Amino acid sequence: MELKKIGSVKFINGGVCAAKGFRANGVQCGLTHEGAIPTKGKNDLALIVSDTMCSAAAVYTTNKVKGAPILVTKDHIADGRAQAVIVNSVNANTCNPDGVEKAEKMCRLVAEELGLDEKDIIVASTGVIGQVLPIEPIAAGMKGLAEGLAYDGAPRAVQAIMTTDTMPKEVAVEFELGGVTCRLGGMLKGSGMIHPNMATTLTFLTTDAAVSPEMLQQALGRVVKVTLNRVSVDGDTSTNDMVCVMASGAAGNTEVKNDGPDYEAFENALYNVMLNLARMMARDGEGATKLIECAVSGAPDEKTAETVAKSVITSSLFKTMIFGEDANAGRIYCAVGYAEGDFDINKVDIDMVSSAGTIAVGRQGCLVEFDEEKAKKILSEEVIQVIITMGEGAGSAVAWGCDLTYDYVKINGDYRS
Repeated sequence: MELKKIGSVKFINGGVCAAKGFRANGVQCGLTHEGAIPTKGKNDLALIVSDTMCSAAAVYTTNKVKGAPILVTKDHIADGRAQAVIVNSVNANTCNPDGVEKAEKMCRLVAEELGLDEKDIIVASTGVIGQVLPIEPIAAGMKGLAEGLAYDGAPRAVQAIMTTDTMPKEVAVEFELGGVTCRLGGMLKGSGMIHPNMATTLTFLTTDAAVSPEMLQQALGRVVKVTLNRVSVDGDTSTNDMVCVMASGAAGNTEVKNDGPDYEAFENALYNVMLNLARMMARDGEGATKLIECAVSGAPDEKTAETVAKSVITSSLFKTMIFGEDANAGRIYCAVGYAEGDFDINKVDIDMVSSAGTIAVGRQGCLVEFDEEKAKKILSEEVIQVIITMGEGAGSAVAWGCDLTYDYVKINGDYRS
C-alpha cells in the first residue's frame, strides 16, 4: 500500500528512531495470560528512550474503563515532560485491582536501569483485558531490554507492541522548520477493537523538533480528530487507547511556541505520519483483505461530512459487500440515509473507485445502471474508494475502514486461547 503525501514532507526510514537522539528496543520477556503459551520469537516488551528530556503530549481513549497505564501516564506527563516509553503486549493491565501498582512498577524498573526519574516515563499496555499482569517477566527482561537500546532499534520495538496485527506499522518524515531540517516518526499497533474516539491503538511518536508542550498537545489533538478518530474496523472502542508524542528539540530549530508558519509545518508533518499510520491500521483490520476510504464532499459542513463518512465505513452490510466484491450500492445509500444530519438524500451522488477504474453507482439519491463486470473488477483491488458528493455546501471529510470477513470471527472467537 502506497504512502499518501500531503504538503512539503519527505518520507524516510527509521520509525520512532528516525528523529535524532532516540533509541529503541524490543525483547521477548515471556509474558503470557491464563491458558496461553508465549509465541515463540515474538517480542512482548518495548522501550523507547530519548537522549534528553522532551516535551510530551498524549490523547487517550474515551472509554469509561481505562487501563491502569493510562492513569499513570496522565499523572507522569501532567508537567508536559517525558524521556522514555515502556510498553508491553499480551496483557492490557486493565480491570485489575493491582493495575496502577504494576504500571508504576514498570516505570520504576526503567528508571532504575537507565538512571531516570520514574515520573518522566510513559507506560502503556495492550492485550487481553482483565487478566493480572505478571511483573516478574518484565523485571527479568528489563536489563536486556535496556542494554539492547539502539538508534536503529525501531523494528524490534514495533514488533513488541503487535497483538493480532499481521504487519508492523511505522512511518517517518523529514521536514523543515525555519530552514532547519527536522524529523518525525511513529509506530502504531492496531487491528481489532477499532472505532472512532479513539481507534484502538497504541501509537508512539517521536520528533527532534523543538515544540512546546502546549503546542504539541494542540497539534496532537487536532490531528487525531482527522486521522485515528476516523478509522473503524468493528465498532468497539478499547480501554487502553493512547497516542503520545515526545519532542526532544535535538534538531536545533527555534522552539515552536505559537501558531504560525512553523507550527503549521510541524502539524502537517504530524498529519502525514498519523494519516498513513491510520490507513495502515484500517488495512490491517482483523481478517481484512481490503482498505476502504470513504471521501465525502459537498456537505453542508465538515461535521455532517464526517458523520456520513463514518456511517458508511462502519456499516456491517457495506463491509461485507466489499468483501464479497458485490457492488450492492443500495447499502451505501442506506448507510448515508441513517447518518445524523440535516441534508437532502436526493442530492447525493455515489461513485466507486480503485486502481482498476471508476464507476457511477448512484445519482441524486437513486441507483443507476452500471456494468456489473466492471464493478466487480474495481472492487477486486486492495484499496477501494467510495466517493460521495452531497451537493449542498463546502463540507468535506474522509474516513477509513476495511471489509468484514470470515476470519474476523475466527480471530475473535478464540482470542484468549
